Amino acid sequence: MNNIYEEVQIILHGVWQRRWVALGVAWGVCLLGWLAIALVPNVYQSRARVFVQLDSVLPSDQTPLDQQKALDQVRQTMTSAEVLERVVRNTDLGAGVQSDRDIGMKVGMLRQNVTVVSQQDSLFEITAKSSNKALSGQENARLAAQIAGGLIQAFQETSVAGGIASTGQSLKFLDQQIDARGKELQAAEQRRVDFERKHLGSIPGGGSIGARMDAMRSEISQVDSQLISAQSALAGINGQLAGTPAEIAGVGPGGGPSALAQAEGQLAAARAQGWTDSHPDVIALRRQIDMLRRVGGGGTRTPNPAYLSLKSMQAERSATVSALQGRKAQIQGDLNNMVERQIQEPGLAAEQDKLNREYDAIKAQYDKLLGDRENVRLRGDVQSEGGSLKFRVIDPPSASSIPASPNRPLLLFGVLIAGIGAGIGAAFGLSQVRTTYPTIGRLEKATGMPVIGGISDVETPLRAEQNKRQARWFYAACSGLGGLCFVLLAVEFIQRGMSA
Repeated sequence: MNNIYEEVQIILHGVWQRRWVALGVAWGVCLLGWLAIALVPNVYQSRARVFVQLDSVLPSDQTPLDQQKALDQVRQTMTSAEVLERVVRNTDLGAGVQSDRDIGMKVGMLRQNVTVVSQQDSLFEITAKSSNKALSGQENARLAAQIAGGLIQAFQETSVAGGIASTGQSLKFLDQQIDARGKELQAAEQRRVDFERKHLGSIPGGGSIGARMDAMRSEISQVDSQLISAQSALAGINGQLAGTPAEIAGVGPGGGPSALAQAEGQLAAARAQGWTDSHPDVIALRRQIDMLRRVGGGGTRTPNPAYLSLKSMQAERSATVSALQGRKAQIQGDLNNMVERQIQEPGLAAEQDKLNREYDAIKAQYDKLLGDRENVRLRGDVQSEGGSLKFRVIDPPSASSIPASPNRPLLLFGVLIAGIGAGIGAAFGLSQVRTTYPTIGRLEKATGMPVIGGISDVETPLRAEQNKRQARWFYAACSGLGGLCFVLLAVEFIQRGMSA
């Protein structure tokens, strides 16, 4: 810690010994810096905020990316050459303009002094600057406000007129494209009709060959499922019919059904319920019927109603199976015919798919163009009524007599600090370049030899008077530097107060 304290003392001593050099450098840096600040012109700024919303009447199906592109287009339109030229002609910037070249130069200058920033959705901040040295502060402030207001007015006029003109051009272009796509669509449709008439007239159905073949295979699968179900039902009816007698015994002696007829009726009912011949009740009934037939208890015989019902159901199931088999044979024949034609002409399906793709692509473009034309026409009607652009001034252009830049008070004080720092740095650097030995320890370290002792500075009365006089001059020069800085600050604030 003692070594650090000693080093700090040595540095301060070296700077103090060269304090006049530090003071001279500080004065030089400050004077040059303040002169440079004085040459920088004041820039007066005007700000305004506007709300711009496109297509406020019609519903919009734009994506967020499309909306962002639209907002960027609005921002670019505000700073376009057409809008800036209107601003030049409608403000004091147009004074003294005699040729298009002069207007071009004014527009180029204005483009550097105007910025439009998108703050939020549809909210824009317009900033206009003016720093003409030939004008006073109030005139520059008023000109900046004129530029901001003229920019807003010029954008409104340009956007409305340009929107209507753009709508007319868009409709004309879309009509031309629709006519061209309509002719291409008719040609593609005619080619497809000629192809179907030439190659596919004998094949039933519509659509491409591959699609029809897939539909036929799917229909065959459905018919197969229905056919299996119908055949199963027919087999069940045949099984029941095989175990049902065609005739049953008639009436008995008392006029009622005979015992044989009753037994056969019970057997038919049991089989109708699905009982098999191995069922105990069915076996008992069959034995009873055989016994009654042997003893002659049959009486007269009449047709069996259950048998007739089963025969009717059998006929219906057989007709269903026959119809399904016929339908399957017909579809299979058509499918075989198409497969055979594909084998004979392998490029037929590819050519038809190509024609269909061309037709579908052209039709999709044609339909989209029709929709776009209708949208543009509606938006054009809205623009002609003044409802397409919703424009509102949130904050009117401001007019401040205080310059936005440069910040002279801060710069003046900053130059003073920089000058003092430069002077101290120069003195410290000079002390490091010139080798001195302010302490006995540093002399011993430099020579490597022991130092017996040192002689302190002896100050005579004359020398003391000279030191006091030089100290007064030094402090006066330092005070003068600081005083000059405060004088410049006071002048700056006085000028601002007079401008206000």
